[in-house]
Amino acid sequence: MAGRYEISVQGWALIEDIVSPDRPDGRGRPKRDDRQMLNGIFWILCSGAKWRDLPERFGPWKTVYQRFRQWRDDGTLERILSRLHLMLREDGYMNLDTWMADSTSIRATRSAAGDGKKGARRNH
Repeated sequence: MAGRYEISVQGWALIEDIVSPDRPDGRGRPKRDDRQMLNGIFWILCSGAKWRDLPERFGPWKTVYQRFRQWRDDGTLERILSRLHLMLREDGYMNLDTWMADSTSIRATRSAAGDGKKGARRNH
């Protein structure tokens, strides 16, 4: 059983080939466990904590952050989302005609509308 904010065995099986492809050469220092790194990323994203507050069970926070940046930059996270979206559509759980993000799910601040921060000095 997966803990809070951790990926289950079934969920990991769906994306393991994207996140943790086989390394044929076997040279260099062995990487930290990709599933453990992904669980650490989930913990940060779901809890809203700072990277430095990551629990030790996920490994060094710098390593988890580095893996997050690597997967973000090389498109790994995008490939995971694409696969999961496709599976949800095929299973009938998601209809792209009705799936959207709007202001009820995304918080905007006053400064996003050009109003500026509360109490900020204004030039007159």
